[in-house]
Amino acid sequence: YVAGSGHSHLLAEEVFYRAGGIAAAQAILDPDLMLHLGAERSTLLEREEGRAERALADYPVGPGDVVFIASNSGRNAYPIEMALAAKARGALTIAITSMRHATAITSRHGSGKLLYQVTDLVLDNGGEYGDAALVVGHDRRMGPTSTIAGVFILNAVLAEAVDKLAGIGVDVDVYQSANMQGAEAAAQEMIRRWQARIRGL
Repeated sequence: YVAGSGHSHLLAEEVFYRAGGIAAAQAILDPDLMLHLGAERSTLLEREEGRAERALADYPVGPGDVVFIASNSGRNAYPIEMALAAKARGALTIAITSMRHATAITSRHGSGKLLYQVTDLVLDNGGEYGDAALVVGHDRRMGPTSTIAGVFILNAVLAEAVDKLAGIGVDVDVYQSANMQGAEAAAQEMIRRWQARIRGL
């Protein structure tokens, strides 16, 4: 499972039904937190306590599952509560966040905690405070890195996990591009195998 809000939704979408990705990947998507329904609105809603629990209720997260939560700052209610709710269900939680940013701010959640303080593992995306990495002009920064770094981190972790499992004889369903010659039948069979567990296939 991969969850995020705002631009961090892109990380969840990256692993879902992805050529070169595992079939057992589920994006946790809350349309209200996506930018196409109102960018400022989504920013306000990700600060709302209680929303993550409602979103997670639609997914059968439990013991043995892994939930990645992406948030560059890790300060808003949604990612923090997503981690807490997933842990309460027995899942392993992993934050993808910027430690440089997170250690320079305070939480917006009632617990006073930040995402990296409530997950089992933390993967630092190495991003700058404020995300933008390139100084332009005299006083502005551009070039946000959290999305590209987060996508790279997720794909690297999943590829390493599949490789390690292959090394001990465990075969993992991995989608190949439907645009490769003759690959469609295999993708359809994989979808049939996972449709009962993965929403949105």
